[in-house]
Amino acid sequence: MSKIILVTGSTDGIGLETAKALRAKGHTILLHGRNSSKIEAARQALLAIDADGEVECYQADFSRPGDVARLAREIRSTHSKLDVLINNAGVLRTGNDLTDEGLDVRFAVNLLAPQILTEGLRPLMDASGRVVNLSSAAQAPVNLDALKGKVHLSPMEAYAQSKLALTMWSRHLAEQFGAEGPVVVAVNPGSLLASKMVKEGFGVAGNDLSIGVDILLRAALSEEFSNASGRYFDNDSGRFSDPHADGLDKAKVAALVQVMNMLSKDDRT
Repeated sequence: MSKIILVTGSTDGIGLETAKALRAKGHTILLHGRNSSKIEAARQALLAIDADGEVECYQADFSRPGDVARLAREIRSTHSKLDVLINNAGVLRTGNDLTDEGLDVRFAVNLLAPQILTEGLRPLMDASGRVVNLSSAAQAPVNLDALKGKVHLSPMEAYAQSKLALTMWSRHLAEQFGAEGPVVVAVNPGSLLASKMVKEGFGVAGNDLSIGVDILLRAALSEEFSNASGRYFDNDSGRFSDPHADGLDKAKVAALVQVMNMLSKDDRT
């Protein structure tokens, strides 16, 4: 059965390859990117796989909360249902470490954008839907002052903290949705896959992207994830496992969510 699936950051790397694999399975793909020419190239790549039907394209800069909220509104205006949201868009190194709001861009793109987008699209998703959040094996305790923009971190520190924060928030969201909402899972697609981020951040070619694509397809579509809401899947070990210990600390999760809500309160729609 064909599903409507939004893949954020789907103009290159694991996002593009996942979108292509889903298109090949007959699903309707909503592409997202920041650069219009890359979005069009991705659209053409999907049409080359299956020329029947249109490929929807959406442009938004995830370092800008207003752009993320606008993206959610645009999708709500054209769709009455969304089956799967894959929050793939992420950043490690960039030319500008701070957003216009003075926040570290890693926290803005990797954490706050998925929150704003997911909550904005919640009206389109029911209990049969899925939200797949891309976590990482790189997880570090979250400095809430750094999240607020009061402390500056190195790119890798901010990245690792943003990924643990995303995993913590995924658990919170699953509990908040309960049986009425979509399944929410956090997935480490695999360490050092051959993405642009890995090449720029670590200077290595990386492992086969298909490793990550396979687990994202399973998380989005397979029965094994149908009752996994709130859980974390580590593709390095090939199984569900516990995230960093802070991810299971209810008090730390609650404190994190409080700060996230404060930072995004004007943009959540």
